[in-house]
Amino acid sequence: MNSYETSWADQWDSDPPASDATARHRGSGSGKAKYGKKVEGGLVKTKAAAVTGMKKVKDGACVGFNWIKDKYHHRKDTQKH
Repeated sequence: MNSYETSWADQWDSDPPASDATARHRGSGSGKAKYGKKVEGGLVKTKAAAVTGMKKVKDGACVGFNWIKDKYHHRKDTQKH
């Protein structure tokens, strides 16, 4: 087959052949934008989960501390009488 002839695949391919630089640029840009949004969305979800978790830890620590404080004061009151 002569290099100037078209192959069967070339006859059915509607896209013009791209140079190597164009193909590399096109591939890297679309992937970055595509996955960048996914990563950004994941980070937002992670931040929201971390904030919610820290609120739960803080609330739990306050409840636990107050429980210990009440038990200590109750014990102190019963020993005085």
